[in-house]
Amino acid sequence: MFKDRRKAHLIYFVIDFVIIISCFYLACRLNRPLLPQGFAELKFYFAVFVFWGTVMVFFLHNSNLYSTNRNLSIIQEWGRVSRCVLFASVLAALFIFILKITIFSRLIFIESTLFLIVTLSLWRTFKRIYIRYLMKKGHLNYHVLIIGAGKIGLTLAEQVQDYPNLGIKIIGFLDDAKEGEVNGFRILGKVKNIEEVVRANFIDEIYVTIPSERKTVSEVIIKGTKLKKSVRVVAEHFDLPYRRVKLDYIGFIPLVTYLEEGPHASEHFIKRFLDVAVAGFLLVLLFPVLLCIALLIKLDSPGPVLYISKRCGKRGRVFDFYKFRSMIKDADRYKERLNLQSEVQGPIFKIRRDPRITRFGKILRKYSLDELPQLINVIKGDMSLVGTRPFPVEETKKIENKYITRLNIKPGITGLAQISGRSNLPFRNWVRWDTWYINNWSLGLDLKILLKTVIVVIKGTGAY
Repeated sequence: MFKDRRKAHLIYFVIDFVIIISCFYLACRLNRPLLPQGFAELKFYFAVFVFWGTVMVFFLHNSNLYSTNRNLSIIQEWGRVSRCVLFASVLAALFIFILKITIFSRLIFIESTLFLIVTLSLWRTFKRIYIRYLMKKGHLNYHVLIIGAGKIGLTLAEQVQDYPNLGIKIIGFLDDAKEGEVNGFRILGKVKNIEEVVRANFIDEIYVTIPSERKTVSEVIIKGTKLKKSVRVVAEHFDLPYRRVKLDYIGFIPLVTYLEEGPHASEHFIKRFLDVAVAGFLLVLLFPVLLCIALLIKLDSPGPVLYISKRCGKRGRVFDFYKFRSMIKDADRYKERLNLQSEVQGPIFKIRRDPRITRFGKILRKYSLDELPQLINVIKGDMSLVGTRPFPVEETKKIENKYITRLNIKPGITGLAQISGRSNLPFRNWVRWDTWYINNWSLGLDLKILLKTVIVVIKGTGAY
């Protein structure tokens, strides 16, 4: 695998080298009248391009862009490439200024920068899409062995399955207390059998999910090092409400630091401003659509257009929650009879084929059109565009105290749970996503969730 990585690094470098030269050539070709005629002056262009290209390759290498980091999204990779090109361009401009190369065309410089950002990013996008295709076909997957088939180990396995783009294939578990199978995965033996299991199953990486058992963790790391395999250890207390976890050193002693850094007040102001601006714009833009939906609801079944229920918002404050009615009139009366049929684990109530849903209501729910009146809740300040999902008051009362942190922020029309499975998620995963969002909130994360929400809604998956 290490040989394959070195080969990939070389291929990436060659492609970048060709692209960089092509971008410089194209910018010069398009602006040929701006180039000097004599070779003595052209050599200054050549010197700038050599310096610029060398510095750029250095930045690309230092940003790990000569490998495919499967944890990066396409947008994040574009961001990294853009930063590298811009940093290299700033140094190239400084090079031109220091050497006083006044003949270098600004237009050629700007066009070269733009060409480099687009082409260096674009080929990596095609490469990433192709690699994802290969992974779906069963190629280029990392074979992973998980140490510990307890709660954390099984949760990690669930997360791996939720992210097929990572190209991780779980071969099985090692556990000293369990045998046979667990959740469809094989228990391949005890921890002491790690060397033979790794060799027999061509394991690439070892994930340790028992961080509190330090002696066992040390043995696994030592044996993994001897086998030349990467060992990853789940951080202790990873589920506590800290916004960031980082690794520091005092001398040669590594220290895991848990940081609680709340968002700046300006970020809250910007979030609220964007909520009001976007919600107001959408209400005006979609007003004809809202009227059509209201009319179709009245034609489809008797009852009010809006369904108004009591929900728990930030810090437990109860507010009126608006939805387009997708069920028969007075549907709440029949809820007690259906409680035992709930298909979602936990205190919340969901049925895939709820008999109370109207014909038009099925369409509204599939494409989340019933949620549109919540834009009014956003304008009123009860909700945000992105946040945790507000549960009814009676369901919120059933939620355990350890999950109460999800009420620390305003609920949202959409959130991480909605783009990660919607109604298909078990309650514990729903709450985990909410907790992760609270601990890692940023304006960039909100934007990413909103963009992914559009895709999920268009597909109509996981809604009922």
